[in-house]
Amino acid sequence: MTILLEVSYFLAMISFIIGLKYLSSPQHARMGNIIAGLGMTLAIVVTVIHTFYGGAVTINLILIIVAILLGTVLGKRMSDKAEMTKMPQLVSYFNAMGGGCALLLGIIEGQQLHYGNNTDRAAEVVLMTAMMIGATSFSGSVIAYLKLSGKQKDIRTRFVSLASRVLLLAMITLPFLVSYEVITLNLVQEIVVLGTLATLYGLVFVFPIGGADMPVVISLLNSLTGVATALAGIMFHNLLMISGGIFVGSAGVLLTLLMCKAMNRSIWNVLAGSFKGSGSVSGSSAVEMEIKRTSIGELATALAFSNKIAIIPGYGLAVAQAQHLCTQLEQLLESKGVEVDYIIHPVAGRMPGHMNVLLAEADVHYDKLKEMDEVNDTMSSYDVSIVIGANDVVNPAAENDSSSPIFGMPIIKAYDSKQVVVIKRGMSKGYAGVENSLFGEDNCQLLFADAKDALSGVIGELKTVNF
Repeated sequence: MTILLEVSYFLAMISFIIGLKYLSSPQHARMGNIIAGLGMTLAIVVTVIHTFYGGAVTINLILIIVAILLGTVLGKRMSDKAEMTKMPQLVSYFNAMGGGCALLLGIIEGQQLHYGNNTDRAAEVVLMTAMMIGATSFSGSVIAYLKLSGKQKDIRTRFVSLASRVLLLAMITLPFLVSYEVITLNLVQEIVVLGTLATLYGLVFVFPIGGADMPVVISLLNSLTGVATALAGIMFHNLLMISGGIFVGSAGVLLTLLMCKAMNRSIWNVLAGSFKGSGSVSGSSAVEMEIKRTSIGELATALAFSNKIAIIPGYGLAVAQAQHLCTQLEQLLESKGVEVDYIIHPVAGRMPGHMNVLLAEADVHYDKLKEMDEVNDTMSSYDVSIVIGANDVVNPAAENDSSSPIFGMPIIKAYDSKQVVVIKRGMSKGYAGVENSLFGEDNCQLLFADAKDALSGVIGELKTVNF
């Protein structure tokens, strides 16, 4: 039975690796999820069988089976009901559950070590580290979920910034103070104190974060849950938990670093919760902007006389659920010999990869998805750039306004296109809360309409035009 368990764990680890490899391509991402899911299912089933092999049915076995069934049903129901616009909230919610599990495991195992007269301080440190990371991920993910749902406002004060640093320092130093008997606490008391500090840190860490910084936070919190899982695996001597946690943690850290680069943030500012506050461009620049409107008919005409077109999607595209119309527009234009590309900013939407998933759902071929760095130097080759529901990721203020909260953030240089058309419902600011100076550029026009209505109208007009 032990051999069967080890073989199943090995197969599960292989499935994780294959799944991650497949996830690197939108074309194979679905299959990657299925392969990794099958590997995890195999590991869970064999683990349960091995744990209770040869023994009678116990209350623990019944509870485990009930918990697995309940979690499966609830998870399936929640994922089925979740709209694409709510996917970041769902990810944050599930990540909070993972962090909460690590917190509970730390509390329970800490009691076992304490009352078992454990003398292995190294094991205690590993346990407490896993618990602290899990607690931080749990409370931070809850606040992220509330923020993404519009139920929690940003809290940016000097007190919050100072509190995050003090709590982080306290969590790091307390185990050393206890080890050297500067502070006298038994293991259970130490776990309670550290768990409380870590939970509070997760709150104050995410409180000041808002706007365009949210993708970085989601990525970091996911990586923290992976690290907590790996540390819990060390405690339980479970190779699958260790390897799975390492995969999630390392992938999350790499993604976080990429997000930090895309957002012009340092990793220390992420850990300390010191994100730039939201704001707006100077009042003078906002007043001086001359907004030029366009219509569905004019946009259709411009597209009909173009050779190369860029579609730049943002969260507004997801809200309008217009991704399938983008595919129809692309296919119609390409049937007339027009080249169409989708240009994706690394942090477009509310989480990393949000736009990629959205467009993949609409059967946009992955070859059509262009990264920002891949095309920024050649944006002038596009006759028309259509910005659909995006704002901050095309805002020139990131390059030329040092007073802007997003200054220094790499953007898609849509302004270099021969013509830019921005489809949006009104003059509201982007998620970062700043005015978009692109709207005042000479080559930029605004089409005020819901993305779905606008694209439907453009498609209808193009069908009547002879290219």
